[in-house]
Amino acid sequence: MRHLSFKTKSANEKTINREWFVVDATNLTLGRMSTRIATVLRGKHKAYYTPHFDAGDYVIVINSGKVSLTGNKLEDKEYQTFSGYPGGQKAETAKNLLKRRPNVVIERAVKGMLPKNRLGRAMSKKLFVYEGAEHPHKAQQPKEMKF
Repeated sequence: MRHLSFKTKSANEKTINREWFVVDATNLTLGRMSTRIATVLRGKHKAYYTPHFDAGDYVIVINSGKVSLTGNKLEDKEYQTFSGYPGGQKAETAKNLLKRRPNVVIERAVKGMLPKNRLGRAMSKKLFVYEGAEHPHKAQQPKEMKF
């Protein structure tokens, strides 16, 4: 019997095709929306996904303030920051942070689902979150992401 050899092709800068997607966060659950966004940023939705290469697409999120959280998370979920100094730890509820800086809630949720290395930091730069319904990326002709 003859031996057939197939070579696995790894994605690289020449072979990938990056697309732009837009997500309307109105009435979408934060966690479920974030997992889909993280998958697209990472490139796992493509047939030529390569773990050591950033083959993901760009994602624009609009209406970030209208995202929903299930259960009692609005009152119970806390976002903590630490300055590094004694007494420099601060905590803020999801309700307050969503009112004050709604973009941060989505950015932190998605960033937590990406790799914790240089590659993950590069992937998170392809996420653009906006509070209103307008975004400055019309020239890229983003496609609507279905949920």
